Amino acid sequence: MPLPTTITPPSLCPAPIFPPNHPHFLPRNQFPPRPIFHRPRMATLSGFIAGSQLVGSSGSGGGGDNEARTLIEYVGGGGVDVGDDLVLLIHHLQYACKKIAALVASPFNSTLGKHTSFAAGAGGSAGGSGRDAPKPLDIVSNEIILSSLRSSGKVAVMASEEDDTPTWIRDDGPFVVVTDPLDGSRNIDASIPTGTIFGIYRRLEELDHLPTEEKALLNSLQTGTRLVASGYVLYSSATIFCTSFGSGTHAFTLDHSTGDFILTHPSLKIPSRGQIYSVNDARYFDWPDGLRLYIDTVRQGKGRYPKKYSARYICSLVADFHRTLLYGGVTMNPRDHLRLVYEANPLSFLVEQAGGKGSDGKNRILSIQPVKLHQRLPLFLGSCEDMEELESYGNVQQKVNPGYEV
Repeated sequence: MPLPTTITPPSLCPAPIFPPNHPHFLPRNQFPPRPIFHRPRMATLSGFIAGSQLVGSSGSGGGGDNEARTLIEYVGGGGVDVGDDLVLLIHHLQYACKKIAALVASPFNSTLGKHTSFAAGAGGSAGGSGRDAPKPLDIVSNEIILSSLRSSGKVAVMASEEDDTPTWIRDDGPFVVVTDPLDGSRNIDASIPTGTIFGIYRRLEELDHLPTEEKALLNSLQTGTRLVASGYVLYSSATIFCTSFGSGTHAFTLDHSTGDFILTHPSLKIPSRGQIYSVNDARYFDWPDGLRLYIDTVRQGKGRYPKKYSARYICSLVADFHRTLLYGGVTMNPRDHLRLVYEANPLSFLVEQAGGKGSDGKNRILSIQPVKLHQRLPLFLGSCEDMEELESYGNVQQKVNPGYEV
């Protein structure tokens, strides 16, 4: 029997994770009809919702609609209406994060460090020195985000943890984006979760007359109270895009069969108190008295909450913060280590929108005026009651780092 000369492909194939990078949306009526997937019901877990409520009806407008709601559908009016410009920006930002998710999970990412161009590029960046020096994946992730923001046509300036100075993109862009492109990258070789952090501001039009470098810097040094939106993307066993536009915190999980971020955690609320603290307590003897007393008290169950606290520490800010957002408690770095512009402000915006608090141990993070692009400070994020109890101990900021290089 002769072999067939052609092979007929299957009639149904899953959509690719990365759609073509169109700079604009097609009219809704030009998209092919979305296939109907019958999703099996998932068991309800704490912090998650049942499979039959992927879009759900938390709040108004839910009805009996069980069709999965995507991130773009949600920001386009299905959950909040943020305006066409911001929808387009989020569309390009989520595309960039899908590319980073694939890069992080690739078996070939370890070969990037062998390319001399990346190794040379890592030497003079603003990321720091030693343990904090930018890794090749940091540099590639930074370029992916910058390329996507350029393509959106909606961003005036991008400030990144990986760059010494902000990058001016276009004069008429309505938004400013600050980002840590790949938080926790030093842990990638051990397959520990990593993440992207971002914040979005409006361009300050009153600065348009200034020289480019000056207006780029001043636009990037806005206080957190001026944030229009912020978020993080967690790259772990699932890829989760958690964001807020000033009306609650919502998380979307990447569906690899369609390439869409699906609303799975609507209107996240951090518990008012948790039973977990997250900190590198190998530094216990370097801590000030107030912080040591707080940790000693809660882990013995002698604090305001009469149960013993447990320690959970990944050393990946996005991962530790994500767990805290779901389960409550406090995640912290008491040293002057985390960056106000790229990490502290965006995450504090998210935790406040979820009902929690963000502090440097004394002051509300969002009220602190940045004075330098790479300004560092202590960071405490978590449940309201836990944060209030922690701050009541007074001296919780670690101001000395013996034997440890920043």
